[in-house]
Amino acid sequence: MTTRSAVARVVDAVLEAPVAPSFTRIGYDVRSRTEHWTALDSYDLNGRVIVITGPTSGLGLAAATQLAACGATLVLVGRDRARTERIREQLPPAGGATHSVVVADLSDLASVRAAASEIAATHDRIDVLIHNAGALGASRQENADGIEITVAAQVVGPFLLTSLLLDRLRAAAAGRVITVSSGGMYSAALTVDHLEMGDDYRGTEQYARAKRAQVTLNEMWAERFAGSGVVFQAMHPGWADTPGVEASLPTFRKVVGRLLRTPEQGADTMVWLAADDGEPLSHSGGFWLDRSVRSLHKLPSTRRSDTAERRAALWEWCERCSGVEPG
Repeated sequence: MTTRSAVARVVDAVLEAPVAPSFTRIGYDVRSRTEHWTALDSYDLNGRVIVITGPTSGLGLAAATQLAACGATLVLVGRDRARTERIREQLPPAGGATHSVVVADLSDLASVRAAASEIAATHDRIDVLIHNAGALGASRQENADGIEITVAAQVVGPFLLTSLLLDRLRAAAAGRVITVSSGGMYSAALTVDHLEMGDDYRGTEQYARAKRAQVTLNEMWAERFAGSGVVFQAMHPGWADTPGVEASLPTFRKVVGRLLRTPEQGADTMVWLAADDGEPLSHSGGFWLDRSVRSLHKLPSTRRSDTAERRAALWEWCERCSGVEPG
């Protein structure tokens, strides 16, 4: 468990207040040193089964590589079989076990159901489920069910996959569900009626709304399934230099430049939440950056939007769209 000194707490607060330094590699470098983080290589994950979506590039690839190096058995959920298989072949072996590949598009609910069935058929226990897949689209698209594709992939698809694998997570000694969100969600209010953008579509805004819904649902999972033996956590990686950022936010990438985190730095808290048996298991429903729980709100407007009524409406909407009632 991490115990921060008074100096480390002050340094952390100074970094967090203006936002930008906190999200860059400066925040990572300073916190990792002042707080004396446990090295990820020191964790022994032999025998643990970890399902991770979006493992073929960026944060997902960095996390999968580190988790495999710690001995975990990985189920790699990717859209492209050939590409995902190439990653599987590159990963360190998991002791006597073998990493596996499951093909699924998180925006395609039929694909998610098939993937869940395949995973459940081959694993009677899942120690960690990591929702990492997600992209920022330039134009509005819908899936086969008529759901905007960003929302489908990052809200409804993960809700469905978690629901269908919940019994396998409960079978673990301490099951964990980790959702990779984004600091961009701080700019978005919680909305259900306007969660899916229409003619006013802007990729960055749609992404932020989906990410806001993700972190809200993370808290709701924790509340509704307290005492189930499954812990729910969300995190954001700060500003990391990934292929997704390069493709979707080239101007932002150019401006921030060398202050962007590496994918490994961005993925650090994701891996730590999956590996550490101390603080990450001590409570559920947190939103983390750099191994510390952060507020869900930085603006009064988003805080005002986060009402009990909207939360209930969001959960009901996810049940309706996914066709499941988690229990």
